[in-house]
Amino acid sequence: MPAYRLLVTGASGAGTTTLGRVLAARWHVPHADLDDYFWVPTDPPFAEKRPEGERLRLMREVFLPRASWVLSGSLMGWGDSLIPMFDGVVLLTIDPEVRMRRLTSREHVLQGEAVGPGGANEEAYRAFLDWAQGYDDPEFSGRNRAKHEQWLTAQPHPVLRLDSETPVEELADRVVEWLAAVPARAGGDRLPG
Repeated sequence: MPAYRLLVTGASGAGTTTLGRVLAARWHVPHADLDDYFWVPTDPPFAEKRPEGERLRLMREVFLPRASWVLSGSLMGWGDSLIPMFDGVVLLTIDPEVRMRRLTSREHVLQGEAVGPGGANEEAYRAFLDWAQGYDDPEFSGRNRAKHEQWLTAQPHPVLRLDSETPVEELADRVVEWLAAVPARAGGDRLPG
């Protein structure tokens, strides 16, 4: 059994969840998306943030005690107490226009007419797209690429940067190759290919 705990992070729409799921399936380890802990389940989704302490408590009780796992998403600013648990971080980047097309397509698939003109979730959808587009603006007050890079430079773990326009299986291969060079945790094994 692998003994690595990996964070796959990047902007919304960069493919962090997709790569996280592929890696977890390949290694037969659990995967979790940080949004599952950050947000209270609501309909429509992503309407109510879970209090920070509750997010961390749930993660520590439900997911983090396992020997190996893959997390996808961002915990920047609220989950720094979890950093010592990681063995490595993968940052996915992508052209902003491609990323925004992916997000638009994804939301239309997930929510259908609800995000269209006059739809029940149109306002929340537009606000989400505005927020997501802010990632590439260094002056944006929310999570942005400049803040993300600054956060990454403070990480005590190795960081691998990948362009997520590359097919996901190829990205997974690159992560496996990279991790082969990363020392295992004390008493742990290396990840299988």
